[in-house]
Amino acid sequence: MSDQKRIPCVIMRGGTSKGIYLKENDLPKDPVLRDKTILAIFGSPDVRQINGLAGADPLTSKLAIIGPPTHPDADVDYTFAQVSITDSVVDYKGNCGNISSGVGPFAIDESFVRAEEPVTKICIHNTNTGKLLYAEVEVEDGKAKVAGDFEIAGVPGTGSPIQLNFADTAGAATGKVLPTGNPVDVLETSKGSIEISIVDVANPCIFVRAKDVGMKGTETPAEIDGNAELLAYLEEIRSKCCVMIGMASTPEEATKKAPAFPMIAFVTEAADYTDFTTGNTIKKEDVDFVSRLMFMQVLHKTYAGTATACTGAAAKISGTIVNQVIPHIDSIETIRIGHPAGVLPVVAAVENGKVEKASLIRTARRIMEGYVYIEKSKLQ
Repeated sequence: MSDQKRIPCVIMRGGTSKGIYLKENDLPKDPVLRDKTILAIFGSPDVRQINGLAGADPLTSKLAIIGPPTHPDADVDYTFAQVSITDSVVDYKGNCGNISSGVGPFAIDESFVRAEEPVTKICIHNTNTGKLLYAEVEVEDGKAKVAGDFEIAGVPGTGSPIQLNFADTAGAATGKVLPTGNPVDVLETSKGSIEISIVDVANPCIFVRAKDVGMKGTETPAEIDGNAELLAYLEEIRSKCCVMIGMASTPEEATKKAPAFPMIAFVTEAADYTDFTTGNTIKKEDVDFVSRLMFMQVLHKTYAGTATACTGAAAKISGTIVNQVIPHIDSIETIRIGHPAGVLPVVAAVENGKVEKASLIRTARRIMEGYVYIEKSKLQ
């Protein structure tokens, strides 16, 4: 008898992330055995993930599990997991917008939904949050189209655009767009009081002013990830906010068991900065504000898709910190976020506290399909 087990899998790039896509029926039903299987597939825990498929980076240690719909209005179920690199943790507490962008193409290519040309509209039930999101995928010859002229910052080349609308994911984790009921709260930290905004759309996000954490807001990933004091302070803020909105009992639990969500971003007014991937200057005229997003205690090299939707909504909620740094916010619908690798547009609208629109465009591509082999001894 073989001492390895094989499981069908697909590797896809979704937006600026890369993930492993599995069918629900190909994983064990028992939650403990399922997580052991997932950790073995990814090669975790190991800082290099050398014995698995993942890429030793939070942006490539992501999982999508796809199955038949359990929601009456949905076409497909989708469960997201952030797989820890250093610990035996599979985190199901949130969603990923970039990985979400690959769900529609996967569902079409695997015949979960009927392909309709030229565009197939798919209602996706995200089981992590119990919310629905809507994808529009271009189709050609019965399969999701890959080639196109749409470009997203942080991904070389161009691809077919995939539109994602997260409007119905408001209150995804906490049940409220403003989990504390306030656009701004004051948090007590080891360095004194700091103003924060917590907004929950697609995934909950915490926003602070860059200057309030001693930063300009235009720093490169190397500058931020090399600043141990800053990373520790941002995690202190994030973990305390996690407790504040009921996602953990203690800050220590938030760091250990909920390292991915909520995410935290520090924002500043529009400014010139350098795209770290190209060395080109992003002009302040080309952005509406600048943000740096932390994910799994390191800087996101671009900007998470769910955080994009959340940030867009936050910009349209009067009084939030994001709203405050965009002087002309009332006159624009498409908000341009300046992130480390370029500019990301998001279309958002909030009326009387209700999120009417939170849309972004991504691209996705199937890279590999086949079988992943895992050692049966890892499942003991």
